[in-house]
Amino acid sequence: MAIVQEIGMDIINVDRIRTSCNRYGDRFLMKILTENEIALCRKKADMTQSVAARFAAKEALSKALGCGISKQFNWHSVEILNNPEGKPFVRVIDKHSPLSEASISISLSHDKQYATAVVLVS
Repeated sequence: MAIVQEIGMDIINVDRIRTSCNRYGDRFLMKILTENEIALCRKKADMTQSVAARFAAKEALSKALGCGISKQFNWHSVEILNNPEGKPFVRVIDKHSPLSEASISISLSHDKQYATAVVLVS
C-alpha cells in the first residue's frame, strides 16, 4: 500500500493580519482562530506575528488538501498549538475533516514582516 503525502506552504505579510486585527478586533480573531489559539497568541510579545503564522498554517493545510478554506476544511477544523518545548503541532478538531486520520508535520516561522508555514500531510 502506497503512502500518499501532500505538502502545503503559505507565506503572509504580517501587516495584512495586523490591519485586519486593528479593523475587526476580536471578531477577526474568532473567525480564523480557536479560543485556545487566541489565548496562546495573546501571551506573545507581538501577538500579530503568531496570529499570522497560524493563518499561514491553516492556508498551507488547505493547500495540502487541495480544497482551500471551504466546507470540507474551515478555519476551525484544526488548532495550531505548541508543545511545552515550543514546537508547533496540529490538533484536528473536526472529526469529519479529511485530516482526522492523517499524520501532520508542521513548521512555522515569522519575523516582523512575514509569517510562513510548511505542512506535510500523510
